Amino acid sequence: MNDDFVFVDEHLPGVFWDAKYATWDNFTGRPVVGYLANRIVATRQLCDALAVVREEAAALGLGLLLWDAYRPQRAVDSFVEWSRRPEDGRTKPRHYPNIERAEMFERGYIAARSGHSRGGTVDLTLFRLDNGQLAEMGGGYDLMDAVSHHGAAGIARDAARNRERLRHLMEASGFAPYEREWWHYTLADEPYPDTYFDFPIVAGHALHGI
Repeated sequence: MNDDFVFVDEHLPGVFWDAKYATWDNFTGRPVVGYLANRIVATRQLCDALAVVREEAAALGLGLLLWDAYRPQRAVDSFVEWSRRPEDGRTKPRHYPNIERAEMFERGYIAARSGHSRGGTVDLTLFRLDNGQLAEMGGGYDLMDAVSHHGAAGIARDAARNRERLRHLMEASGFAPYEREWWHYTLADEPYPDTYFDFPIVAGHALHGI
């Protein structure tokens, strides 16, 4: 048991989530190895920093929706294995329309060693508190394309403004952006910068470290 890892919904009330890799709605087209429950896990330090983001966002009438945080190393390994399979076209139009699977690594959209596995990285977006509508960001989650980069050309004004708003909120609370993915932020002072964990995400309280 590693007490530094918690379920975000228990440690940080008021944050919403949709753990995409626990579902069929992700770039692999099926639930990912290691995600046995639709919940988000992260370090306490990341949750504490997100608490500040949540309060600042709420003052703007916005809430946080999390897609992923801690990611087991076995899930990352499964991404590598998936990238080597023949293309079936099921998720390509939505998630990587202009590149091939193997290029995801070359272009920096997927890494064989991910900051997510250290527990200090989170994927998230904003939504309006008054009606629950997701903020327009000019491209969906895990869209592996230049349009997902910070400062991408051709993004509508509202989407560009929302990306900048999210970036400002995150950076002001101690997170560093990833320039190729508008949704991806890593805690600058993450507690485990050199450790890649591999315990699965399961229902209940059984969070077992390596």
